[in-house]
Amino acid sequence: MGVHLPEGAGNAKPFFPLASARRFAQTTAMHRRRFAATTALAAATPAFAAGPEHALASFDHEIGEFMAARKVPGGALAVVKDGRLVHAHGFGWADAEQKVPVEADSLFRIASISKPVTGVAVLQLVERGKLTLDTRVRELLPHRAVVPPGGQADARWKQITVRHCLQHTGGWDRAQSFDPMFRARQIAAATGTPVPASADAVIQFMLGQPLDFDPGTRHAYSNFGYCILGRLLEQLTHQPYEQFVKDSVLAPCGIRAMRLGRTLAAHRAEREVRYHTPDHATAESLFPGTPAKVPWPYGGFNLEAMDAHGGWLASAVDLVRFAAALRDPAKCPLLQPETWQALHAAPPAPVSRNDDGSLKETFYACGWSVRPAIGQPGKANYWHTGSLPGTRTLLVRRRDGLAWAVLFNQRQEIPNLPDAAIDPAMHRAADAVKEWPKEDLFPKFAGPRAAASLRA
Repeated sequence: MGVHLPEGAGNAKPFFPLASARRFAQTTAMHRRRFAATTALAAATPAFAAGPEHALASFDHEIGEFMAARKVPGGALAVVKDGRLVHAHGFGWADAEQKVPVEADSLFRIASISKPVTGVAVLQLVERGKLTLDTRVRELLPHRAVVPPGGQADARWKQITVRHCLQHTGGWDRAQSFDPMFRARQIAAATGTPVPASADAVIQFMLGQPLDFDPGTRHAYSNFGYCILGRLLEQLTHQPYEQFVKDSVLAPCGIRAMRLGRTLAAHRAEREVRYHTPDHATAESLFPGTPAKVPWPYGGFNLEAMDAHGGWLASAVDLVRFAAALRDPAKCPLLQPETWQALHAAPPAPVSRNDDGSLKETFYACGWSVRPAIGQPGKANYWHTGSLPGTRTLLVRRRDGLAWAVLFNQRQEIPNLPDAAIDPAMHRAADAVKEWPKEDLFPKFAGPRAAASLRA
């Protein structure tokens, strides 16, 4: 559900850029008419002539280029500079069939960008003395292992720590074995629990499975490690995972609209976009009472079980609120400076080390991918991606005070047009800006429906 993305280069041409947020109301109608007249989900998204240029038009152009090439129905973008929201746009369709446009505050499944949120929540418990990064997770999990007939529990489970789960070094390698978060039917059968398997059932099952490597010896991206962290948060706070995160992580950032998503289309949240696949792919439904075949995003996997590693809904604006809150360790409303440093620290050796023992160019910390800036001590780029059928997302915190969130309601499967190209495109857009706006647009998005004034 997430991968490390390099910075890169490429080209761009204008799309249908919306004006800055303060001109949003004046231009939205024009762009909707253009878009409705010339595109549909099954047809190629056209490249429109640019409207009036504005200071951050480079971002709109890059988003448009990316969407047009891949026929992505809808997307959203928000950009922060030195803690100020300077850009917030919606592009295309939130629902391509009903011709509902994406707004700057539309909600998207953010997939694995949920991990940085969970990482901060776990570090808050470290500050409160509820656990340490070296606490062994098996000592806190109340789950009973479901061991296959003739098998036995892997003794290495006792070595797995909170740090291992945060940094993807716990011993699970989905490339070597499998990702249990996408085996809802098989795990339900093995544990004797209802389909689709819950997060607790997944843990019971995995407690009876062998690890793929010794904990702490190497990095292998693991959704399951964050599933465990979600259950530890519940165990130690005596609250549902969602409620603790809302109260302790999101509220201090001024975020009110984020919530956990649900799988089925009938349970789509207010202002949540509809998710599309390029070829209208279907899957066998995991949910009783639904058709046997359903669109992949609406029953092919169990989003509810993915809460702590991939289950959140958010707008681009709220994601950059979260990023802005982590900008300055001395003023962070979420973590003390020492804990902020621990959140971004490299994993202990031998993980992410070169043959000579030096730290690799990039590494995964406690919920963030990190690229230290060469020759700039203390400076780094931090980022995370998210990916599910119907969803592609990116959140970046750059070393120069910039941050951006980009959300799309379609994931691609085109080898020569990788979704990863959005990362270098956004860096190009940022580097092309000659002067950054001084206005802060965050107050215009102060509440769940505050952005309505921009659309009136």
